Amino acid sequence: MFLALVLLVAGAVSFLGWRQSIPAPRVTGTPPRLIGHKATATFVVEAAGGRLARAEVRVLQGGKSVVVARPEGALGRRAEVPATIEAAAAGLKEGGAAIEVWARDDVWRPLRLEDRALASYPVTIDLTPPRLDVVSATSYIAPGGAGLVVFRAGDAVRAGVRVGELAFPSFPVGTGEVPMRLAFFALPYDYAAGTPIAVTAEDEAGNVASRGVPSELLPRKFRHDRIEIKDAFLEAKVPELLPQRPPSQPLIEAFLVINRDLRRQAEEQKRRIGATTADKPMWAGTFEQPRNTKVFSNFAEVRTYVYQGREIDTQVHYGFDLASTKRSPVPAANAGRVAFTGPLTIYGNVVILDHGLGLMTLYAHLSTIAVKVGEAVTKGQELGRTGTTGLAVGDHLHYEVLVSGVSVTPVEWWDTKWIGDRISLPLKAAGLPEIAGAEAREPSTRPAATPPRRRRAR
Repeated sequence: MFLALVLLVAGAVSFLGWRQSIPAPRVTGTPPRLIGHKATATFVVEAAGGRLARAEVRVLQGGKSVVVARPEGALGRRAEVPATIEAAAAGLKEGGAAIEVWARDDVWRPLRLEDRALASYPVTIDLTPPRLDVVSATSYIAPGGAGLVVFRAGDAVRAGVRVGELAFPSFPVGTGEVPMRLAFFALPYDYAAGTPIAVTAEDEAGNVASRGVPSELLPRKFRHDRIEIKDAFLEAKVPELLPQRPPSQPLIEAFLVINRDLRRQAEEQKRRIGATTADKPMWAGTFEQPRNTKVFSNFAEVRTYVYQGREIDTQVHYGFDLASTKRSPVPAANAGRVAFTGPLTIYGNVVILDHGLGLMTLYAHLSTIAVKVGEAVTKGQELGRTGTTGLAVGDHLHYEVLVSGVSVTPVEWWDTKWIGDRISLPLKAAGLPEIAGAEAREPSTRPAATPPRRRRAR
């Protein structure tokens, strides 16, 4: 009897000890080191036994504790607790603070665990945006054109130019206690006057500063054209560009898929390619139009497609169509590095060169490609031969200039004076070397002219 009593007591003590020894919930998470006007962080709270009964995130500063997240309802054994910290609503001021995560499970213990902070993370409240100063910028810009801005952005970790919803990165240039940054930006062909063009800078705490780009907008008009679609064209191109077409689908419907969906996919891929670029310029001087070529279609030409007398679609043609002899050599417009080669939907076989700082050129409808991705090329080096791949009939070169994947008119970059006025002059004003190697002149008051209209090759 005595032995049984001893065993009973020992078992009870062991059980109570085991229940008491079950650990409190565990917290994991990596909050930001700095918190600005608004910050977010997510913590994971996991019970060692039972289920979570409560979890919340608090911010503690100066003896004041503010709850910033408290999920409701059943939490289960594991819960993600997202927290949004708004400095004004929480009454936070600049200086030190702490983020605390509180949690409790529903496990019965002989001695109940009191509510307490299971994790504490020191943070600094920083509500001051980075200092942002525009040093110089291209004086005149036009829809479908490019510009440049040089600025200082203090302790910003991200900085660039925004044109409406489009974002263009910046790159460090020059030397000094506060280094300058340079950004090329583009106005889309359909840029609407009044759309904000601004330099933006964001620091580690998420504080944002913004300054307008001091440039004057010049007018620019673009041509319209009508293209008649023939059955022979459909029979030749639809199988090439849409091999997965159901046999029952009419060719004209398949063409619309190509002209709309595949065209859009190509533009999206151009943006993705444009997002990766060298942080130094690789080109020098003006970009060269291939010799003995004629412009047959212009940049941002609005095309209305007609089939059997009926208008079926409207699209915009980016770049220039340049025609010469059949399968003629395609030279690099300037020095750079090959960023992309291969098929690109409506453009057929394509080479894209990165010239650095977001500036690229595209060569499309090629019959052959003579370079590889990553290869450094010199101005004038052969990239391939012209052809009819993609949505093209006549043998020609489709040529584009891209700024972070946004197409701009090549005419500007073929013009030594434009480069001097719009690129070299603002660089000189900022005390930077003329990266483009062009002579800086007094800025002109008109955009470069569009080449004369000639017969279209497709």
